[in-house]
Amino acid sequence: MKHAATPNVGAAMKQRRKALGLNLAQLAERSNVSRSMLSEIERGNANPTFTTLWNITQALGVSIDQLAAQSQAEGPRIERQEAIATPRLLSQDQQCELVALNPVDMASDVEWYELIVQPGGELCSEAHIHGTREHLSVIAGQARVALDGGVYTDAQVGDTLRYPADIAHRIENRGQDTLRAFLVVHKGRP
Repeated sequence: MKHAATPNVGAAMKQRRKALGLNLAQLAERSNVSRSMLSEIERGNANPTFTTLWNITQALGVSIDQLAAQSQAEGPRIERQEAIATPRLLSQDQQCELVALNPVDMASDVEWYELIVQPGGELCSEAHIHGTREHLSVIAGQARVALDGGVYTDAQVGDTLRYPADIAHRIENRGQDTLRAFLVVHKGRP
């Protein structure tokens, strides 16, 4: 008699947790399951009880059936981050919005954002760590990047500006339409 393989719910759980942008401590708090137990389950070293699995799936916003089905899937996987789990930062004057698009685990080296700036708005940044560069690709509207010391360049739809971000800098919308751009921040090493 052939037995079906036990689904690896740990891998599916980890994938779902990351898609929601949660770390183990945050999931532990939401699920009331210890961080160490969650880690053991994700690594495949522990088999959760029904109650533990129920608490975890409720915290992850999926059913046990959905998690089991995901864990049995074979081949390449596509990770989906739901819009509600995507971090959004709004400037105090509400003229600029940054939508974080990168996975949380990559934020130490590279971050990428959708940048939305209303007409007349600007995103001002202090100097980032030494060696950091930004890459701004305009997809709608017009942008001006100004560096500390008076250096500036304008960009139109389709243009990409690359510049040092280890000095004070700002991204301005001097046009009459909303500026939409992708902003990639490649961090230097301290």
